[in-house]
Amino acid sequence: MTGPTRRTALRAALGTACTGLVAAAAAADARHADRGPQGRLRIATGESGNFYAAFGQLLADQVRAVYPRLSCEVINSEASVANIRLLQSGRAEVALALADIAWAAHGGSAPFGRRVPLCAIGRVYENYLQLAVRAEAPIRTVAELAGRTVSLGAPASGGAVLGDRLLRAAGLTPGADVRVRHLLLPQAARAMRDGAIDALLVSGGLPLPTLSGLDARSGIRLLPLADLLPRLRSGTSSPGPGLEAVTVPAGAYRGTPEVTTIGVANLLLCRPDLPASVAAALTDVLVRRATHLVPATALGTQFLDVRSLISTGAVPLHPGAVLAYRELHG
Repeated sequence: MTGPTRRTALRAALGTACTGLVAAAAAADARHADRGPQGRLRIATGESGNFYAAFGQLLADQVRAVYPRLSCEVINSEASVANIRLLQSGRAEVALALADIAWAAHGGSAPFGRRVPLCAIGRVYENYLQLAVRAEAPIRTVAELAGRTVSLGAPASGGAVLGDRLLRAAGLTPGADVRVRHLLLPQAARAMRDGAIDALLVSGGLPLPTLSGLDARSGIRLLPLADLLPRLRSGTSSPGPGLEAVTVPAGAYRGTPEVTTIGVANLLLCRPDLPASVAAALTDVLVRRATHLVPATALGTQFLDVRSLISTGAVPLHPGAVLAYRELHG
Protein backbone atom coordinates (compact mmCIF):
# COMPACT_ATOMS: atom_id res chain seq x y z
CA MET A 1 0.00 0.00 0.00
CA THR A 2 1.11 3.59 -0.52
CA GLY A 3 1.80 5.92 2.41
CA PRO A 4 -1.58 7.73 2.17
CA THR A 5 -3.40 4.41 1.84
CA ARG A 6 -1.66 3.10 4.95
CA ARG A 7 -2.54 6.23 6.86
CA THR A 8 -6.17 5.96 5.75
CA ALA A 9 -6.28 2.33 6.81
CA LEU A 10 -4.69 3.16 10.15
CA ARG A 11 -7.16 5.89 10.94
CA ALA A 12 -10.06 3.61 9.94
CA ALA A 13 -8.69 0.82 12.14
CA LEU A 14 -8.26 3.13 15.09
CA GLY A 15 -11.76 4.46 14.56
CA THR A 16 -13.16 0.93 14.59
CA ALA A 17 -11.18 0.01 17.69
CA CYS A 18 -12.46 3.09 19.48
CA THR A 19 -16.12 2.57 18.54
CA GLY A 20 -16.78 0.41 21.56
CA LEU A 21 -15.26 3.04 23.81
CA VAL A 22 -17.22 6.04 22.59
CA ALA A 23 -20.47 5.13 24.33
CA ALA A 24 -18.69 4.50 27.61
CA ALA A 25 -16.67 7.67 27.09
CA ALA A 26 -19.88 9.72 26.99
CA ALA A 27 -19.95 9.41 30.74
CA ALA A 28 -16.43 10.80 30.84
CA ASP A 29 -17.71 13.99 29.27
CA ALA A 30 -19.01 14.93 32.71
CA ARG A 31 -15.39 15.53 33.62
CA HIS A 32 -15.28 18.22 30.97
CA ALA A 33 -18.15 20.17 32.52
CA ASP A 34 -15.70 22.08 34.70
CA ARG A 35 -13.19 22.19 31.80
CA GLY A 36 -11.07 19.55 33.51
CA PRO A 37 -7.82 19.86 35.47
CA GLN A 38 -5.62 22.90 35.31
CA GLY A 39 -1.93 23.54 35.62
CA ARG A 40 1.31 23.19 33.72
CA LEU A 41 2.08 20.13 31.61
CA ARG A 42 5.58 19.86 30.16
CA ILE A 43 5.97 16.93 27.72
CA ALA A 44 9.55 15.73 27.18
CA THR A 45 9.88 14.33 23.66
CA GLY A 46 12.99 14.06 21.46
CA GLU A 47 14.97 15.73 18.72
CA SER A 48 13.13 18.14 16.46
CA GLY A 49 12.17 16.30 13.29
CA ASN A 50 11.93 12.90 14.99
CA PHE A 51 8.70 11.05 15.79
CA TYR A 52 8.94 11.73 19.52
CA ALA A 53 8.69 15.45 18.85
CA ALA A 54 5.92 15.03 16.27
CA PHE A 55 3.84 12.78 18.52
CA GLY A 56 4.44 15.03 21.53
CA GLN A 57 3.23 18.08 19.61
CA LEU A 58 0.06 16.29 18.49
CA LEU A 59 -0.55 15.14 22.06
CA ALA A 60 -0.10 18.68 23.37
CA ASP A 61 -2.49 20.03 20.73
CA GLN A 62 -5.19 17.51 21.62
CA VAL A 63 -4.78 18.05 25.37
CA ARG A 64 -5.22 21.80 24.85
CA ALA A 65 -8.31 21.19 22.70
CA VAL A 66 -10.02 18.98 25.27
CA TYR A 67 -8.61 20.45 28.50
CA PRO A 68 -7.91 24.13 27.83
CA ARG A 69 -6.95 24.82 31.46
CA LEU A 70 -3.87 22.62 31.06
CA SER A 71 -0.98 24.70 29.74
CA CYS A 72 1.05 22.33 27.54
CA GLU A 73 4.67 22.79 26.56
CA VAL A 74 6.66 20.41 24.36
CA ILE A 75 10.31 19.98 25.38
CA ASN A 76 12.74 18.73 22.75
CA SER A 77 15.56 16.62 24.15
CA GLU A 78 17.99 13.83 23.33
CA ALA A 79 15.09 11.40 24.01
CA SER A 80 14.62 8.43 26.36
CA VAL A 81 17.43 8.67 28.92
CA ALA A 82 17.35 12.48 28.94
CA ASN A 83 13.55 12.44 29.26
CA ILE A 84 13.57 10.21 32.32
CA ARG A 85 16.15 12.51 33.90
CA LEU A 86 13.89 15.48 33.13
CA LEU A 87 11.07 13.70 34.96
CA GLN A 88 13.36 12.79 37.83
CA SER A 89 14.50 16.39 38.29
CA GLY A 90 10.98 17.83 38.05
CA ARG A 91 11.66 19.65 34.78
CA ALA A 92 8.90 17.72 32.98
CA GLU A 93 5.56 16.28 34.06
CA VAL A 94 5.32 13.56 31.38
CA ALA A 95 7.82 12.06 28.96
CA LEU A 96 8.26 9.56 26.16
CA ALA A 97 10.80 6.75 26.51
CA LEU A 98 11.63 3.38 25.04
CA ALA A 99 10.13 0.61 27.15
CA ASP A 100 13.44 -1.10 27.91
CA ILE A 101 14.99 2.21 29.04
CA ALA A 102 11.94 2.89 31.23
CA TRP A 103 12.21 -0.59 32.76
CA ALA A 104 15.93 -0.04 33.42
CA ALA A 105 15.17 3.25 35.20
CA HIS A 106 12.34 1.66 37.20
CA GLY A 107 14.66 -1.14 38.31
CA GLY A 108 17.71 1.05 38.91
CA SER A 109 19.95 -0.65 36.33
CA ALA A 110 22.29 0.91 33.75
CA PRO A 111 22.37 3.59 32.47
CA PHE A 112 20.76 4.76 35.73
CA GLY A 113 22.69 4.64 38.98
CA ARG A 114 19.62 4.15 41.13
CA ARG A 115 15.93 3.37 40.89
CA VAL A 116 13.80 6.15 39.39
CA PRO A 117 10.18 6.21 40.64
CA LEU A 118 8.01 6.07 37.52
CA CYS A 119 4.44 5.43 36.44
CA ALA A 120 3.02 5.05 32.95
CA ILE A 121 0.05 6.63 31.26
CA GLY A 122 0.15 4.12 28.42
CA ARG A 123 2.07 2.28 25.74
CA VAL A 124 1.69 4.48 22.70
CA TYR A 125 3.53 3.29 19.59
CA GLU A 126 6.29 1.09 18.24
CA ASN A 127 9.80 2.42 17.76
CA TYR A 128 11.91 1.01 14.92
CA LEU A 129 15.68 0.65 15.16
CA GLN A 130 16.96 1.81 11.77
CA LEU A 131 20.63 1.31 10.94
CA ALA A 132 21.26 3.06 7.64
CA VAL A 133 24.25 2.90 5.30
CA ARG A 134 24.74 4.55 1.92
CA ALA A 135 23.03 2.61 -0.86
CA GLU A 136 26.32 1.86 -2.65
CA ALA A 137 28.21 0.78 0.50
CA PRO A 138 29.48 -2.84 0.52
CA ILE A 139 28.07 -3.32 4.03
CA ARG A 140 25.32 -5.93 4.42
CA THR A 141 25.45 -6.88 8.11
CA VAL A 142 26.23 -5.22 11.45
CA ALA A 143 29.39 -7.34 11.75
CA GLU A 144 30.67 -5.76 8.52
CA LEU A 145 30.83 -2.40 10.30
CA ALA A 146 34.19 -3.48 11.76
CA GLY A 147 36.74 -0.78 11.07
CA ARG A 148 34.01 1.71 10.17
CA THR A 149 32.62 4.86 11.82
CA VAL A 150 29.05 4.78 13.12
CA SER A 151 26.83 7.39 14.75
CA LEU A 152 24.65 5.83 17.44
CA GLY A 153 22.62 8.97 18.06
CA ALA A 154 22.53 11.51 20.88
CA PRO A 155 24.39 10.30 24.00
CA ALA A 156 21.30 10.53 26.23
CA SER A 157 19.01 8.69 23.84
CA GLY A 158 17.62 5.20 24.20
CA GLY A 159 18.89 4.49 20.70
CA ALA A 160 22.47 5.09 21.83
CA VAL A 161 22.07 2.56 24.66
CA LEU A 162 20.53 0.01 22.31
CA GLY A 163 23.14 0.77 19.65
CA ASP A 164 25.99 -0.09 22.01
CA ARG A 165 24.26 -3.37 22.85
CA LEU A 166 23.60 -4.04 19.17
CA LEU A 167 27.27 -3.71 18.22
CA ARG A 168 28.30 -5.99 21.07
CA ALA A 169 25.68 -8.56 20.05
CA ALA A 170 27.32 -8.60 16.60
CA GLY A 171 30.69 -9.33 18.21
CA LEU A 172 32.03 -5.78 17.89
CA THR A 173 33.53 -3.71 20.71
CA PRO A 174 32.52 -0.03 20.45
CA GLY A 175 35.58 2.21 20.40
CA ALA A 176 37.88 -0.65 19.46
CA ASP A 177 36.38 -2.53 16.51
CA VAL A 178 34.07 0.34 15.55
CA ARG A 179 34.64 4.08 15.81
CA VAL A 180 31.54 5.44 17.56
CA ARG A 181 30.21 8.98 17.39
CA HIS A 182 27.18 10.38 19.17
CA LEU A 183 25.63 12.90 16.79
CA LEU A 184 22.23 14.51 16.75
CA LEU A 185 20.19 13.30 13.78
CA PRO A 186 20.70 16.37 11.51
CA GLN A 187 24.46 16.24 12.22
CA ALA A 188 24.56 12.51 11.51
CA ALA A 189 22.73 12.99 8.21
CA ARG A 190 25.24 15.66 7.12
CA ALA A 191 28.14 13.46 8.19
CA MET A 192 26.72 10.56 6.17
CA ARG A 193 26.34 12.75 3.07
CA ASP A 194 29.89 14.04 3.49
CA GLY A 195 31.34 10.55 4.00
CA ALA A 196 32.50 11.35 7.55
CA ILE A 197 30.56 8.35 8.92
CA ASP A 198 29.69 5.02 7.30
CA ALA A 199 26.41 4.33 9.09
CA LEU A 200 23.93 5.96 11.40
CA LEU A 201 21.54 4.37 13.87
CA VAL A 202 18.28 6.02 14.75
CA SER A 203 15.39 4.82 16.85
CA GLY A 204 12.07 6.26 15.76
CA GLY A 205 8.90 5.99 13.76
CA LEU A 206 8.64 5.00 10.15
CA PRO A 207 9.56 6.66 7.89
CA LEU A 208 11.76 9.31 9.48
CA PRO A 209 11.76 12.60 7.55
CA THR A 210 15.52 13.05 8.03
CA LEU A 211 16.27 9.61 6.59
CA SER A 212 13.80 10.24 3.77
CA GLY A 213 15.68 13.45 2.92
CA LEU A 214 19.02 11.67 3.06
CA ASP A 215 17.66 8.90 0.87
CA ALA A 216 16.40 11.38 -1.71
CA ARG A 217 19.89 12.89 -2.02
CA SER A 218 22.32 10.01 -1.92
CA GLY A 219 20.30 6.87 -1.35
CA ILE A 220 20.32 4.70 1.76
CA ARG A 221 19.89 1.07 2.67
CA LEU A 222 18.76 -0.35 6.03
CA LEU A 223 20.69 -3.24 7.54
CA PRO A 224 18.72 -6.23 8.90
CA LEU A 225 18.90 -6.39 12.70
CA ALA A 226 16.41 -9.03 13.82
CA ASP A 227 18.97 -11.84 13.65
CA LEU A 228 20.70 -10.24 16.66
CA LEU A 229 17.59 -10.44 18.83
CA PRO A 230 18.51 -13.66 20.70
CA ARG A 231 21.81 -12.16 21.89
CA LEU A 232 20.18 -8.84 22.75
CA ARG A 233 17.48 -10.54 24.78
CA SER A 234 19.98 -12.66 26.67
CA GLY A 235 21.77 -9.50 27.76
CA THR A 236 18.83 -7.92 29.55
CA SER A 237 16.80 -8.79 32.63
CA SER A 238 14.00 -6.34 31.81
CA PRO A 239 10.59 -7.98 32.16
CA GLY A 240 7.76 -7.39 29.72
CA PRO A 241 7.40 -7.82 25.97
CA GLY A 242 10.72 -6.02 25.32
CA LEU A 243 12.43 -6.19 21.98
CA GLU A 244 10.72 -7.84 19.04
CA ALA A 245 11.16 -8.38 15.32
CA VAL A 246 9.34 -5.86 13.12
CA THR A 247 9.27 -5.45 9.37
CA VAL A 248 10.07 -2.26 7.50
CA PRO A 249 7.91 -2.54 4.38
CA ALA A 250 9.41 -2.23 0.93
CA GLY A 251 9.40 1.37 -0.25
CA ALA A 252 9.36 2.91 3.22
CA TYR A 253 12.33 4.82 1.83
CA ARG A 254 12.93 5.38 -1.88
CA GLY A 255 13.53 2.02 -3.56
CA THR A 256 14.38 0.18 -0.32
CA PRO A 257 13.43 -3.50 -0.07
CA GLU A 258 11.60 -5.05 2.86
CA VAL A 259 13.89 -5.57 5.84
CA THR A 260 13.36 -7.07 9.29
CA THR A 261 14.63 -4.96 12.14
CA ILE A 262 13.98 -4.54 15.87
CA GLY A 263 11.00 -2.83 17.45
CA VAL A 264 10.65 -1.45 20.96
CA ALA A 265 7.45 -0.03 22.43
CA ASN A 266 7.31 3.59 23.52
CA LEU A 267 5.79 4.46 26.87
CA LEU A 268 4.26 7.75 27.97
CA LEU A 269 5.69 8.16 31.48
CA CYS A 270 5.13 10.37 34.51
CA ARG A 271 6.18 10.62 38.13
CA PRO A 272 3.98 8.89 40.71
CA ASP A 273 3.05 12.29 42.18
CA LEU A 274 1.36 13.51 38.98
CA PRO A 275 -2.19 14.54 40.02
CA ALA A 276 -4.68 11.76 39.28
CA SER A 277 -6.90 14.19 37.39
CA VAL A 278 -4.07 15.03 34.97
CA ALA A 279 -3.21 11.35 34.46
CA ALA A 280 -6.87 10.66 33.74
CA ALA A 281 -7.04 13.57 31.29
CA LEU A 282 -4.03 12.27 29.37
CA THR A 283 -5.52 8.77 29.28
CA ASP A 284 -8.79 10.20 28.02
CA VAL A 285 -6.95 11.94 25.17
CA LEU A 286 -4.96 8.82 24.23
CA VAL A 287 -8.15 6.78 23.94
CA ARG A 288 -10.69 9.24 22.62
CA ARG A 289 -8.36 11.20 20.32
CA ALA A 290 -6.28 8.28 19.00
CA THR A 291 -6.92 9.10 15.35
CA HIS A 292 -5.54 12.63 15.90
CA LEU A 293 -2.24 11.40 17.34
CA VAL A 294 -0.75 9.97 14.12
CA PRO A 295 2.04 12.11 12.60
CA ALA A 296 1.25 13.00 8.99
CA THR A 297 4.30 11.18 7.61
CA ALA A 298 3.51 7.87 9.34
CA LEU A 299 3.01 4.76 7.24
CA GLY A 300 0.77 3.49 10.01
CA THR A 301 2.55 0.23 10.68
CA GLN A 302 4.19 1.29 13.94
CA PHE A 303 1.24 2.51 15.95
CA LEU A 304 -0.15 0.24 18.60
CA ASP A 305 -3.82 -0.57 18.93
CA VAL A 306 -5.68 1.36 21.61
CA ARG A 307 -6.26 -1.96 23.40
CA SER A 308 -2.49 -2.24 23.94
CA LEU A 309 -2.27 1.01 25.87
CA ILE A 310 -2.31 -0.76 29.24
CA SER A 311 0.60 -3.11 28.37
CA THR A 312 3.39 -1.16 30.05
CA GLY A 313 5.40 -4.06 31.45
CA ALA A 314 7.47 -3.41 34.57
CA VAL A 315 6.38 0.22 34.90
CA PRO A 316 2.96 0.34 36.63
CA LEU A 317 0.12 2.42 35.30
CA HIS A 318 -0.59 5.62 37.24
CA PRO A 319 -3.66 5.14 39.50
CA GLY A 320 -5.39 8.02 37.71
CA ALA A 321 -4.81 6.28 34.38
CA VAL A 322 -6.13 3.00 35.79
CA LEU A 323 -9.38 4.67 36.87
CA ALA A 324 -9.75 6.35 33.47
CA TYR A 325 -9.18 3.11 31.55
CA ARG A 326 -11.77 1.34 33.71
CA GLU A 327 -14.27 4.12 33.13
CA LEU A 328 -13.62 4.26 29.40
CA HIS A 329 -13.78 0.51 28.94
CA GLY A 330 -16.91 0.17 31.09
